[in-house]
Amino acid sequence: MTQTKQPTNTGALATLVIVFFFWGFIAASNSIFIPFAKNHFQLNQFESQLIGSAFYGAYFIGSLILFILSNLFGYDILNKIGYKKGIIYGLGISVVGALLIIPSANANSFPAILGSFFIVALGFSLQQTSAQPFAITLGDPSTGSHRLNLAGGINSLGTTLGPIIVSFFLFGSVGNANTEVTVTNINTLYLIVAGVFAAVALFFAFSKLPEGKNDEKFEKANKAASSLLMMTFLIGIIIIVGQFTEVPKLTLLLLSLISVVGILFYSNNQAVKNPTGWGAMKYQQLIYGMIGIFVYVGVEVTIDNNFGALLRIPGYLTEAGLEESQISKYVSLYWGSLMIGRWTGAISVFNLKGMSKTIATIVVPFFAFGVVLYVNNLYGSDVSDLFGYAVYIALAIAAFFYGQEKPVKTLIAVSALATAAMLIGVFTNGLISVYSFMAGGLCCSVMWPCIFSLGVGGLGKYTSQGSAFLIMMILGGAIIPPLQGAIGDNSAIGMHQSYLLAAACFAFLIYLAIKMKNVLKAQGLDFDAQVGGGH
Repeated sequence: MTQTKQPTNTGALATLVIVFFFWGFIAASNSIFIPFAKNHFQLNQFESQLIGSAFYGAYFIGSLILFILSNLFGYDILNKIGYKKGIIYGLGISVVGALLIIPSANANSFPAILGSFFIVALGFSLQQTSAQPFAITLGDPSTGSHRLNLAGGINSLGTTLGPIIVSFFLFGSVGNANTEVTVTNINTLYLIVAGVFAAVALFFAFSKLPEGKNDEKFEKANKAASSLLMMTFLIGIIIIVGQFTEVPKLTLLLLSLISVVGILFYSNNQAVKNPTGWGAMKYQQLIYGMIGIFVYVGVEVTIDNNFGALLRIPGYLTEAGLEESQISKYVSLYWGSLMIGRWTGAISVFNLKGMSKTIATIVVPFFAFGVVLYVNNLYGSDVSDLFGYAVYIALAIAAFFYGQEKPVKTLIAVSALATAAMLIGVFTNGLISVYSFMAGGLCCSVMWPCIFSLGVGGLGKYTSQGSAFLIMMILGGAIIPPLQGAIGDNSAIGMHQSYLLAAACFAFLIYLAIKMKNVLKAQGLDFDAQVGGGH
């Protein structure tokens, strides 16, 4: 970036945050669609999680294609067309995917449903790769993280409303256990979704937004490209083996996990020996950051995507277990927890000091909690059993104060709290267990900016490329949730105990935080300072 001090383009920013809202709206809505699909298509838990794999895998594939083509042509394709057009084209792709869900549902074809979700998310990949740097260009770079924090808060509002609104369209009302989903319900829902995407695309096309281009020189990274292609090839082979052999799905998913992490560590090892051709991947903090984003997104998604199946188990929360239409308020609470944390993180935008900031840090989370309760109550849900969740909000506020907006300290604090919460959730039942698993959302809410800032810290001219690599690692949402699903399908373990995987993920994030701190310290860098962001 070559920008000097400049005012924020508030009109353009207000337009831009619309797409952040819809990423959250659709991603969280998958949590309602997954248990429906499991029942409708008679799937096991692993198979139902393939919706998440198709959705989050598209982020990796889309970002990878963009990087490989740019590397092949020798220029940044997205920078050439501009961020504004990138968002418009991405919305157009998502329109196609949403419309394809309609004939897929009419044909009663689960593979076609997966393909449709993949196309929707492929559009999201292009939108996200465009929108995050676009937000930074809409004002002074020094306040870019504040704009991302604001956008992240809007994204979380979408994740809070999404499950409730989608449940309303699918089941006719929220919490109605006797309503059967019909193809007509699905057609209506995704016709509206496609129409909204199209309307936003037209709004962007005719709005007076800047094109969003910059003058950064693109630097080829052939060895990094080869490494990422090898990762894709290995995952592709594993998928093929799973399709045509009887190798256990759990084994294949573990191999996928090992392939991603192993190739990243190997790449870094080779880059340290000879950094030529590796681009941003020659920096150890980026490799740790890529693994961190992979694990963070994976655990954020898996907690929620498998939770519907857990709530359906007799004896876990209720004697008979919940129906699909009754889980929306708990899904909404989980994604609402992300909103609570991100709204709290956005307090820094207002430059409050001293006691004013302290009071806001205490009041804002509970106000956001009130919004979650109000919206659920508005749609007919009884929220009285959610009041006790305030205890975990208080614990999260304590963790935020302890972290002091420092990325390493904050990441360690919330990861430790999340690890403890997952273990409590595993070894209890009823509302205490529900609250504990939902608290994962509170902890995840501030992880993205911490990991992201540490991952790109000290990259200099490679920051843009490093950011693209980090976004690719949203791939974690495609691998970790079905891995937990496969563990949950194992009768010797079960869905409840499968949440030990989430505890392990959070514990691993503590390790990664310490590693990134040490690597940056060895480079003479201290990144325990204020950060912001959201995805």
